[in-house]
Order: sequence, then C-alpha cells, then structure tokens
Amino acid sequence: MKLRHVAIAAGVLLALQGCERAPVRTTVYRQPQEQQQPAAQAPAAQAPAPSAAAPTPPPHEAITMAVPGDAAGVEMLSHRTLRLPVQGVPASALVDTYSQSRGTHPHEAIDILAPRGTPVVAVDDGTIVKLFNSKPGGITVYEFDPDGRLSYYYAHLDRYAEGLHEGMQVKRGDLLGYVGSTGNADARTPHLHFAVFKLGPEKRWWEGTPVNPYSALRDAEPAGTVTASR
Repeated sequence: MKLRHVAIAAGVLLALQGCERAPVRTTVYRQPQEQQQPAAQAPAAQAPAPSAAAPTPPPHEAITMAVPGDAAGVEMLSHRTLRLPVQGVPASALVDTYSQSRGTHPHEAIDILAPRGTPVVAVDDGTIVKLFNSKPGGITVYEFDPDGRLSYYYAHLDRYAEGLHEGMQVKRGDLLGYVGSTGNADARTPHLHFAVFKLGPEKRWWEGTPVNPYSALRDAEPAGTVTASR
C-alpha cells in the first residue's frame, strides 16, 4: 500500500511539470481562439480497458503558492451532491494540487492520475456548454451546474464519449470521456486535470473565479458503474 501511495505522489509531481491552466482565468480577458475540434470518434461497444499504469517517475520538488480559492464558490460547491470524476479512483487517493505552481502561475485545479482510457464521468448534474480543444488543456469539457453558478472543467482527455455534444443535459455519473494526456500534459502521466470555477453574471464558459474542489471531492460518491450519456 505504501508503494502505491509513493507511486501516486510521484506521478502527481511529474504531472506538475507540464499541466498548466487552460483558458479559464481569475481575471476577465478576451475569449481564446478555438482550435479545430477533434474528429468524431467511431462508436464503441464499451469503454476500453485502461492501459497499464504509467511508470513511477523520479521525485520532483513541487512549489506551493498561497492560493486559497474563492470562499463563496467553495460554499456553493459544498451544497452539491458530487460524484468522483474518474472511475476506480477513491477519494482517499486524491491529492490537493490546487495551490501548487505551474511555472509562474498557480495550478487552481487538482490532477487525478489514472491509466489512459479510464472513464471520466460528470461530477454533477448539469449542461455541457463547451467542447474545446486547446494547446494547454487538450481535449476538454466545460459543464455548468443546474443553477448556472459553477463551471466544471475536465482537461487532457484522450477522447470524448460517443455522442457527447454541446447543449447536452447530463446526470452525475454519466460518461464524458476518457483519461488521457492531450494538450501540455506529460505523455508518461495520463491524468484528469479537474477544475471548478464560480461563474460571473455573464455566464461565460471561458472566465470565472477559481474554486478549490478538493474538500468537496473528498466527500463525493465513487464514480461507480459508468452509465451511457444521453
């Protein structure tokens, strides 16, 4: 068990070296230019079996920055009934990487390591407002909660779930995609970069105030059996 924890911690540290913030920022700025959307995937009968776990990387010192996150957003999130976003990863395996640095910027997200191809599910009921492909985040999903106050951001996906589209209503636990290393993630450490943002009155998917999701996810239900997206 101790060796497994060491491997998880070392993997998170390797992920720190390449995983940066994608389009959403703490301050308002112009909408980013969208790259070409990834080609639609051929229908799959079932989720693929995850590949072997990534090798344990050498230790790397992480730098922590003082970034507490938005208190009002944390309070909002605490009232949501959440599902862990990565199948097979227990809450006890989560690492709070929210305040760690990415170059000169704080991470403002948590990284959840899992083998490539592991199903990623919706943490909450809501609406898929944007499917986006960017250099930092790779293949990403933006989901708004039912009240349109919080945005859930899933990045570095290997690919989307079959039939996922903008405007789709999803339930927590619905399949969104699969863990990968697209964007600026290290190919040796596939993981889900998961972030939460408190939306402003304009409800723009590309801007918001970062919220630390760690505490809420520690109390979340396991992903369990993946259900098909509707």
